[in-house]
Amino acid sequence: MKITRLRVFKTPLPYIDGAYGWGAGNAIETAIASVVVIDTDAGLQGCGEFTPCGENYMVAHSEGVLALANLVAPKLLGQDPRQIGVIEQVLDHTVQGHGYAKAPFDAACWDILGKATDQPVWMLLGGKLINGAPMYRVAPQRATEETIAELNRHRASGYRQFQIKVGDDWQTDIDRIQNTVPLLQAGEKAMADANQGWRVDNAIRVARATKDLDFVLEQPCRTYEECQQVRRVAQQPMKLDECITGMHAAQRVVADHGAEICCLKISNLGGLTKARRVRDFLVDNRIPVVSEDTWGGEITSSVVAHFAASTPEEYLQNTTDLMNYNTRSTGIGGPTSKDGKLYAPDVPGLGVTADFESLGSPVYDLKVAS
Repeated sequence: MKITRLRVFKTPLPYIDGAYGWGAGNAIETAIASVVVIDTDAGLQGCGEFTPCGENYMVAHSEGVLALANLVAPKLLGQDPRQIGVIEQVLDHTVQGHGYAKAPFDAACWDILGKATDQPVWMLLGGKLINGAPMYRVAPQRATEETIAELNRHRASGYRQFQIKVGDDWQTDIDRIQNTVPLLQAGEKAMADANQGWRVDNAIRVARATKDLDFVLEQPCRTYEECQQVRRVAQQPMKLDECITGMHAAQRVVADHGAEICCLKISNLGGLTKARRVRDFLVDNRIPVVSEDTWGGEITSSVVAHFAASTPEEYLQNTTDLMNYNTRSTGIGGPTSKDGKLYAPDVPGLGVTADFESLGSPVYDLKVAS
């Protein structure tokens, strides 16, 4: 089997609830998705997606996939997409870093491998270890009363884990945490996610002011070292997110006992191939993980769902249904969500196909000369 055509599509994904505020003064209303579609001479087609949470999130940019395609597509034509390790080498030897841009190429090849072997991707990743992964839902930065109303709305839909966005004004953040966390019901969990937004001194102020409340403190500061300064003071469990960029970061966390939970954004790690290795290392060291990504539609959500389904239940903190955050689609099919849980497709591959009607015309198209 050989790759005969490679296309990149771009489409806007408007946030379903208007403006999505996060971190230190960041807000997005529309994210830009990049979708990679790979065709083969066997008639099989695979797709992958990368969507940043706003431009330049974690040094990722919506133009990165297109830029990478110009460099790697000529080298991928003629390759066997089932050879995941070979594809990884082609990508890494052509361009150092920029894993977020490589992730959709990697996912598309996993999709084809699943279809070629008549297996869902979760089977290829080790099997289904959890049938229905628990989800969290985000409450973006809004007034406290609006945040409470939003949590109640998500609770009514079956969600039992909530991510409260903080990280802008630390004094306002204290109020938001103090007025929302005590409202949690039995069996519910909350994360206060600063998305790197606080200075160390202000993060310590927040941690001290809320020390008697039961919640997870998520990525309070920009760097790993700054988060560790806060960790020495905070009473809350710490979850690291943006600074988990690969195996080296995971090894530091294990060596330093640097976090209780690690969020694995699959694109941030360079795709499923690399994310699986990081996850398995963390699980081997008894550190729970989150299966998610920076943003995305049905295609990204399907990758996240397969990754979650193949994670040991005891060590899966949660996942999320990114496809339900948007008013437009990137794919047809994909995972389903019900009563606060995310279910990966059981059909071969990722279980999702590119929504060409929504995607429109490709911004890049390279195929083998006939």
